[in-house]
Amino acid sequence: MQPQPKPDRDFPWWLVILAVTGAVLFWRIETNDVYARALDTLGKGLGITVIVAVVAYLGACAIGLGLAVMGLSKNIVLRQIARLYIEVMRGVPIIVLLLYVAFVLAPGAVWLVNQIGQPLGLPEWRVRDFPLIARAVIALMLAYSAFLAEIFRAGLQAVDKGQIEAAQALGLNRWQRFRHIVFPQAFRMILPPLGNDFVAMVKDSSLVSVLGVSDITQLAKVTAAGNFRYFETYNVAALLYLTMTIGLSLILRWIEARLRGPSDR
Repeated sequence: MQPQPKPDRDFPWWLVILAVTGAVLFWRIETNDVYARALDTLGKGLGITVIVAVVAYLGACAIGLGLAVMGLSKNIVLRQIARLYIEVMRGVPIIVLLLYVAFVLAPGAVWLVNQIGQPLGLPEWRVRDFPLIARAVIALMLAYSAFLAEIFRAGLQAVDKGQIEAAQALGLNRWQRFRHIVFPQAFRMILPPLGNDFVAMVKDSSLVSVLGVSDITQLAKVTAAGNFRYFETYNVAALLYLTMTIGLSLILRWIEARLRGPSDR
């Protein structure tokens, strides 16, 4: 039997198709005033989209890693707390969590801060002083941390226990074993799913538009409602999102290939 070609070595016809489609759309933007005005307006929300996605993802990674370590702890209380958090956050739709954080947890946090701060003579904090973009970032952070926790947990458990025992025999403490032995190997294994979740975060950042945050999606809705050119406006919005997500996917594929061993290439 002839060896089957590896899927990742196929010629990327899909990328050629997307590149041609993108080139046509960019040409339309250069030659069509409606497309050009839409890009000019939606481009103002590009920075907000990137900030929301990056900050929320980094925070989710930090929380997720902590939850994974708690879930693998010998302490049953820590394990149960981690499992409770993960199951609750995975069971609530992101848009519901977004609204809950924005209109329930945020006012509650403001009230609690005022209760603590007033006896200390601190100025009163109003709910409107809590930026909507911060509420959106917190909600996405909480939602994605539960999924990332399971990815980190699977990666940490996949590391050969023999290497951990060998490091322990060499006198490395728990933190040194985690830093030098466990996490570097786990990271190589979990990089693809971590990258997939980052791409998903970029897309799900569009949900912050329900709070009126001026990201790409919110500006697209406002622009289309004003000029009634829905086809052109949402074409530009889709083009911006696809440019970001496909660019990220290609970068992550390159990083993954660099981390592979010579025998895997």
